[in-house]
Amino acid sequence: MVEWWLAWFTTLAAAALGWFWNWHVQRVARRNGEASAEDLLDAARHKAEVLLREARAQTKELQNKVQKDFDLEFKERRQRLEIMEDKHHERAMLMDTRSNTLDDRERLLESRLQEIDDEKNQLDARQAEFEALLNEQQQRLMEISGLTPEQARKEMIGKLEDEIQKESAQFIRQSQQEMYRKAKSEAQKIITFAIERYAAETVLDVTTTSVHLPSEEMKGRIIGKEGRNIRSIESETGVNIMIDDTPQMVVLSSFDPMRREIARIALERLIQDGRIHPSSIEETVARVREEVEETVRKAGESAVFELGLSKIHPEVIQTLGRLKYRQSYSQNVLNHSLEMAHLMGSMAAELGLDIETSKRIGLLHDIGKALTHEVEGSHAIIGGDLIKKYGEKPLIVNAVAAHHREVEAESVYAHLAMAADAITAARPGARNENTHQYLKRLEDLEEIANASPGVTRSYAIQAGRELRVLVQPEEVSDEDALHLARKISARIEKEVQFPGQVKVTVIRETRSVEYAR
Repeated sequence: MVEWWLAWFTTLAAAALGWFWNWHVQRVARRNGEASAEDLLDAARHKAEVLLREARAQTKELQNKVQKDFDLEFKERRQRLEIMEDKHHERAMLMDTRSNTLDDRERLLESRLQEIDDEKNQLDARQAEFEALLNEQQQRLMEISGLTPEQARKEMIGKLEDEIQKESAQFIRQSQQEMYRKAKSEAQKIITFAIERYAAETVLDVTTTSVHLPSEEMKGRIIGKEGRNIRSIESETGVNIMIDDTPQMVVLSSFDPMRREIARIALERLIQDGRIHPSSIEETVARVREEVEETVRKAGESAVFELGLSKIHPEVIQTLGRLKYRQSYSQNVLNHSLEMAHLMGSMAAELGLDIETSKRIGLLHDIGKALTHEVEGSHAIIGGDLIKKYGEKPLIVNAVAAHHREVEAESVYAHLAMAADAITAARPGARNENTHQYLKRLEDLEEIANASPGVTRSYAIQAGRELRVLVQPEEVSDEDALHLARKISARIEKEVQFPGQVKVTVIRETRSVEYAR
């Protein structure tokens, strides 16, 4: 029992002691917290007062700045308003002045209109008087002349037409003389400058097709047993070999200069080698044909390189090189094309045209002659179709096709090609033509002139470059002579083929005869 009580008392005492200790700890902590809170509150109050003072200072400073900016802006705006008011006042004064001026002008205009109305009334009255007087004069003229107004008008118009025709013919003559004088001077300068810059050889390059032999014995070897060698050469090359009594020489004949060249080189190599039989002939001709084709290509490339041209199709260059073996009136066509290209380039530079385009046209203008044995038609049109196929510009195609006037010229380059072609063809030593064609052209010129009414005689002189026409002075007047010359020139251009140009001179001779007795 005592133990139980002791245990209970010990427990109670421990609980009381624990409660007391806890109360004491809480009390001490409460006292410490109250002291710390008061310190923190004092610090916060002090800091708040400092921040408040700083905020008030910044606010006052900002307020002063805003007030200062406002005062400055207000002052500027007020100055601008004062300036605008001054300008408005000046404009108002100017408008008042202009309004007064317009009022004065309006009063002056009304006065002038009134004067014009008065003058118009006076003019109307005078016009009525004039019309009455005109009618009276017309009646008198009709009574005197016996002609109606319509008949008088027709007679007057007829006289005016005659006078106008005479004056127009005289004006045309003067204009043509002035135009010819200026054009001739400019053309001579341009052509002379172009020819001076390009001086080509005028010696004719006559290609012979004869092959020299080392001995007469070689003729028999060329013929071969039963003529098999000569038949093999002719079949492989496409040329005819003529062997006659001419010592140490055989002649090759073919319409194609390129074939003759292949045959000449092949025959010379066979003669040099000494082995002449069908198999060696076939091998030699094939090898020579390849070499000539290469020579043709190099000739075309050399011509293009000499002129500084670019972007020409390889097939066009190959065809162009074939002109090296083409002759036209004993003139080498490739040399003629190069000469024409240089001349066209020089004249284009003087005229302010494109030089490269002009040279391109000059080089390609006769390219159709390399195909005329293979294709039917004019070489100009054939050449135009060929270069069009390989991508040349329409301007160049037209100039090539039109340089003989077989198609209509569409640009100044076509006319430049005609002029350059005439220059290269007409220079001394450039071409030869047979006597029959020459005489036929002269006869055609005189026949065209003699067919015109009023012509008594005509003479083609200076190798057909001038046609002098004599007319009856009673039938052809000075004005008619001008129209006759133009008519004959037009017929010659249309009906006759000729190089260069033909000068037509109409001569009207008037003779006055008197007898002294």
